[in-house]
Amino acid sequence: MQKWLHHGDNTKVVLVAWLLVMISAMSQTIHPSCQKKCGSVNIPYPFGTTEDCYLNNNFYVACNTSLNPPKPFLWNLTKNIEILEVSLNGHLRIKSPVAYVCYDENGVLVDSGNSSMTLQAFHFSYTQNKFIGIGCDTLSTINATIGKNYSAGGCFSLCSSVESSTNGSWFGIGFCQTSIPKNILAYQARVLRSNLMHRDVNIPCSYSLLVEEGSLKFSTEDFIKLQKTKTAPTVLDWAVGNQTCEEAMKNSTSYACQENSVCIDSDNGLGYLCRCLEGYVGNAYLHGGCQDIDECANPSLNDCSDICLNLPGSYNCSCPKSKRYQGDGRKGGSGCVSDLQVVNEVVIGTGIGLVLLLISGGWLYHVIRKRRRVRLAARYFKQNGGLMLQQQISNMEESSERAKIFTARELEKATENFHESRIIGRGGYGTVYKGILPNDQVVAIKKSKLVDHGQIEQFINEVVVLSQINHRNVVKLLGCCLETEMPLLVYEFVNNGTLFDHIHNENTTLPWETRLRIAAETAGVLAYLHSSASIPVIHRDFKSTNILLDDKYTAKVSDFGTSRLVPRDKCQLTTLVQGTLGYLDPQYFQTSQLTEKSDVYSFGVVLAELLTGRRALSFDMPEEERNLALYFLSAVKDDCLFQIVEECVSEGNSEQVKEVGNIAQWCLRLRGEERPTMKEVARELDSLRMMSTTTYVTSERSGQSQTETNYANCHYAYTKSCTGPEDDTICNDVMSPLWDGR
Repeated sequence: MQKWLHHGDNTKVVLVAWLLVMISAMSQTIHPSCQKKCGSVNIPYPFGTTEDCYLNNNFYVACNTSLNPPKPFLWNLTKNIEILEVSLNGHLRIKSPVAYVCYDENGVLVDSGNSSMTLQAFHFSYTQNKFIGIGCDTLSTINATIGKNYSAGGCFSLCSSVESSTNGSWFGIGFCQTSIPKNILAYQARVLRSNLMHRDVNIPCSYSLLVEEGSLKFSTEDFIKLQKTKTAPTVLDWAVGNQTCEEAMKNSTSYACQENSVCIDSDNGLGYLCRCLEGYVGNAYLHGGCQDIDECANPSLNDCSDICLNLPGSYNCSCPKSKRYQGDGRKGGSGCVSDLQVVNEVVIGTGIGLVLLLISGGWLYHVIRKRRRVRLAARYFKQNGGLMLQQQISNMEESSERAKIFTARELEKATENFHESRIIGRGGYGTVYKGILPNDQVVAIKKSKLVDHGQIEQFINEVVVLSQINHRNVVKLLGCCLETEMPLLVYEFVNNGTLFDHIHNENTTLPWETRLRIAAETAGVLAYLHSSASIPVIHRDFKSTNILLDDKYTAKVSDFGTSRLVPRDKCQLTTLVQGTLGYLDPQYFQTSQLTEKSDVYSFGVVLAELLTGRRALSFDMPEEERNLALYFLSAVKDDCLFQIVEECVSEGNSEQVKEVGNIAQWCLRLRGEERPTMKEVARELDSLRMMSTTTYVTSERSGQSQTETNYANCHYAYTKSCTGPEDDTICNDVMSPLWDGR
């Protein structure tokens, strides 16, 4: 009425509008004589059994009183449909026929029936129904009409006997089901027994039916009932008219929803439904049908703790009208609390809160930090391949060497949280710390700078393989920690520095015999890695800084951070070039083809270092001397080896020195295929170590110095003179006859 009054004060317009509303209300007020029940089934409006008691013909219900008890039937084009229940929520339960075939023990068809149904206005519910098949080796199909289109579906069921099924669960054992689409007005169900040779007298029939979901429990009793009645409950979705809510509201005379209701568009076909607003209950299609719910009369319907006031469609809670109370009056809210109680609660609560804050604040911070640390550690562990490593370790034999997985906390304690005072080395790929484990074992812990997460599987495989390498001249990989952003590797600790330190530190030196032994030991390591390990390993960064020495000057090859495993069916790998300039195989640098001969070249550079005492690459030297490999090859080619070897080397067995120089030249050949294998190199060096010192020809026997006899025409020079390690004399720089020295 309020909306129409806004159009002006034209009395005639207002009167016409009022009459239309009254006519609509009268048309939707059922007569007291209208039958509200047929037998045990309620028939609410818009459905009805007599004229003027239903909304339109779609809602006419025929009540057959000749039956005992009477039964309601929905009027339809083809046949009447028995109604089991009418719901104002838009659902109508009906009894529908099932399709079936029955055979005797000889496989002869004894009974059959088809199932089909066509509706005039309503639709089969796609949310409340399922199409199912029951029986042995049964193919159940359904053909449905959706507007002017057709749709088909079905399922297949298997079973051995009725005893093989379990009450409440026949799926896959004599039972199958499938969903149906929206907007089905008609359907036809069929059933086909596909294997008549597979039969059981306990299951003589097969069925196809559109049935309300959950109405059949598939117990033996349900199966027997189905055999007897050949019917099943099915749900229809009904709606008013063929318009949307927006369209229907434009015509107040035909609009079915009454006051205190809301209109909802049907989601299964055309039309709409009416529902009472929240706080109201009843029939939204009748004038005055939506009645206010008195929530205050039922404590379970309201949340009031003290005073409840019922309102149209709602209620209100309040506290007694006294200044001594405050709150919202709701059980789920602040309730009703006296002022004195509020003061006491504030004082007590504040005190308790402060105490709890002081006690739990630090503890909570610790817990949160610990949980964050645990979550982060778990994420890093998974990201760094921890699960893969655990699986590989569990698959290893009990007798084999296993890599230990350390926790981040263990290594933090071992290194005093990676304190700078524990740093014993830095390199291009990471930092090395000295650590002490709880069992007092001293270890070296390498903290990598970078990790390629795309190569995690390769990294884990290398950890497993390298941890199983048990060679006296290899720094033992004890395990790793994967709970940090960058993986940590734990090695045995070697305490006497690197070969590089002993060669190039002017305060110390190594005699020739020690150098030859170190060369033979490291050659044996590379030979072992290339040919004797379970999976061949190419070191890829072999250099003097990666050769550690213990207190007895025993060599230990370390730093496999860039090493690669080589499958036995491959002789080379294509990789991103990695290594150290001066030691890097030029053929590998140009082609990216990594082979074991790349390690051979690097070993040749180390031999040249042992012989000459020079660095592999020295940018402070003249250009022709900067690259040791090229400088060494040039000197050997000119037959001037003894002109460039370190003085303490020249004092050794000249035959050994010469042969080692030849081996170094062999290893430094440009073409990898022309280089020896490390097994050949190791064999040659071991043979040289066994040479008798009697083969040494001294300068006294020859009557003149080695240099004067063999190298008079050489233009190469020693770089320093030195004595053996037993002499404390510091090596002194010697001036070169051609250049100014270093």
